[in-house]
Amino acid sequence: MNLRRVLLFLVSVAIAALLIGVLIHLGKVDLSLTLQQLEHANLISVIIMVLFNCLLVYLSTVKWRMVDVALRSSVDAVPSQVTSFFITSVGMALGLIIPTQIAMAIARTFGAHGYGKAIRRGTAGTVYEQSFDLLIVLFLSVASWVAWTFSGGGMLWLSSAFIMVVIAMLTMSPIIHITKLIFRAASRNYNPEPDADAIKNQSPIAISRHPIKTLTGKALRYFLQIEHSGLLNAALARRLMLLSATRFAVIVLLANQTALAVNAQIRLWHIAAAMPFVSIANVLGITPGGVGINELTIVSMLHLFGTPLSIASQWAVDYRLLGTLSYFLVAAFALILFWATRMLTHDTPAALENNSH
Repeated sequence: MNLRRVLLFLVSVAIAALLIGVLIHLGKVDLSLTLQQLEHANLISVIIMVLFNCLLVYLSTVKWRMVDVALRSSVDAVPSQVTSFFITSVGMALGLIIPTQIAMAIARTFGAHGYGKAIRRGTAGTVYEQSFDLLIVLFLSVASWVAWTFSGGGMLWLSSAFIMVVIAMLTMSPIIHITKLIFRAASRNYNPEPDADAIKNQSPIAISRHPIKTLTGKALRYFLQIEHSGLLNAALARRLMLLSATRFAVIVLLANQTALAVNAQIRLWHIAAAMPFVSIANVLGITPGGVGINELTIVSMLHLFGTPLSIASQWAVDYRLLGTLSYFLVAAFALILFWATRMLTHDTPAALENNSH
């Protein structure tokens, strides 16, 4: 890790601390009350939170494995479901330290090492499957806007959200079709071999100084690979979108369990309506794990929908702390399950090819 990366990390930590400080000040968060709430948190709600987090990891794992089928070749080894679950849980836990999207890509890339095409299957596969998480919250943010604009309640948001999910599912075919056309057009312009006359008329220095052309060539080559893979498949896209919608619902229910655990008086539909904007803000990734950004976003949106600022702020801190505990518990469970499986089945890349189903 070079000095520049260390400085960037320290700056992001400082920004996170500043934003949390602003939240505590504006929301008049009582840290002693926070400790009391955590100490007396409802145990059943906390257990349900952990189970919901396990379900989140499982859904993310299923999505990644669906994408991996399209990305891997017939000679690549296949990680088992337990191994994939463990890798995903590590990515989610690591997302508490660095931006979530980067954390998941790093964890899966390292986890896919030894199974073949680690960058393609780990990084590209993660970016692709997580793009559907972003797409669904963009659609659902429209439902939140409708509920706010027309001063509606939970039923208006729920009905609008259902309509937006249906629209999202219906748009997958045309989006995939348009994407294929774009990739095909880009692929026609890709010439892997440089033109001999063009090289002859240029100096060696000019030939070596084409970083933009080099980058463009790599991008076009990547587009060509995507076009011939099974990723651009409407049926796959619809399944991924449906799983992302399910995952969003689980996130909302998990957040609601946090409110129940500390007896925070926040309506479920307020959490549901606010959560799309939290997911969008989390994409910015300017602070470790979205600390500060996520809290200020959800507090602002909850207050916009009618939750008192003090209650929303107090709960946001509880949500962060209980969520952190839950992530590490899930990661610990996944680690135990992973090692137990390895001991029982000799879960190695060579063996996984026959034990992945």
